[in-house]
This record gives sequence, structure tokens and C-alpha cells, in this order.
Amino acid sequence: MARLNHDAYPVLDHTSLVSPVVFVVDMVNGFVKEGALADPAIAKCIAPIETLLKSCTPVQTIFVNDTHEPDAAEFASFPPHCLKGSQEAQVVDELQPYVTTVLEKNAISAAMAPGFFELLANLPEKADLIVTGCCTDLCVLQLALPLQAWINQNNRKGMRVILPVDCVETYGIPGVHEAQSWNEMALANMAANGIEVVSSIQ
Repeated sequence: MARLNHDAYPVLDHTSLVSPVVFVVDMVNGFVKEGALADPAIAKCIAPIETLLKSCTPVQTIFVNDTHEPDAAEFASFPPHCLKGSQEAQVVDELQPYVTTVLEKNAISAAMAPGFFELLANLPEKADLIVTGCCTDLCVLQLALPLQAWINQNNRKGMRVILPVDCVETYGIPGVHEAQSWNEMALANMAANGIEVVSSIQ
């Protein structure tokens, strides 16, 4: 069964984008290729993200990476993963050429990372903030919602948050974390909060 229904959302023409800033969330080995939280299905996001980055040239990228110390509080809820300095904490090889700015986080939400709001304050007044990566219902959701809230709070009317469905995914564990339903709920939540959810950017 498909994890996401791309046809439920419109396609966005990349030529309509204004000063695109692409956030790439947790596309690291520890969620894609190896480790306790890796799900190979997330790898299907790699090619669409790379295509997006190429089509948006010139583009600013912000890679948001899980990076934990061995005694991270988060490990009370999740198995140890993405330890600082490990291979798991590294961006997947396919996307390494596109890394410019890196924001390391020790929590699900990038908004808790040091320097997050200062980074936003330095973005152009008019910009499209595009959120990609994993996991749709966790780290992606908890980046997109604070981005939209910051835009609203600061009356940044020249900005919008865009979520291309083909560039996000979540993990699946049968009977525990059904990927399709969690994807659908997260996308509906983001759309209800003013985020522009699109099937793809072409």
C-alpha cells in the first residue's frame, strides 16, 4: 500500500518560487541507511529532493541534522541514534554536494536548536521556505509548524512555507507506527495550519 497519495495535492511550478530556501530535515544515514531508527523506505525521498535542489538553482539549503550526545534525554523515548561524530549523524552521500548551512538539533523540533530563530531573522524578507525530509509526523511537522508560526508572529507576509509531498516520508512499523496514516494526519495538520502542501515542485 502506498504511504502517500501525491494526487491529493496540486503541483507547484518551480518558476513561481521566490528566493527559495530548502530545509532538508534528518536525511542522515541514521534514518535512511543504518541504525536502530533507519527505514530504507525513506530513501525514496532522496531523488525528489535532489531534483528539487537542482530545479531551484540558485537555492539556499539548510540541513537540519539529528546530532546527539550518548546521554541524550531523547533516548528515554527512542533508541540511541545519530550520535555526534558517528556515520549515522552524517547526511546521506547523495545529498552531500548540496550541504551549505547545517543546523544540529538534540530534539525532535529544529526550533529548539541554538541559533534557529536568528537564522530565520537573516533570511530575505520575501522567500519561500520549502520543508523536505523525514519524518513527516515528527521532525518535519515540528519544523514546518514553528516556521509558519514565526512568519505569522512577525508579519512576514512575503514568506510562505511549502511542503512537497514527494520529498517527505516517515518510518513504518506494522501495528505500531503505520506510515500511511501518520503521513496523512501530519499533512492534514500542516495544511490546516496554513502550510502550502503540494504533491511536488516541478
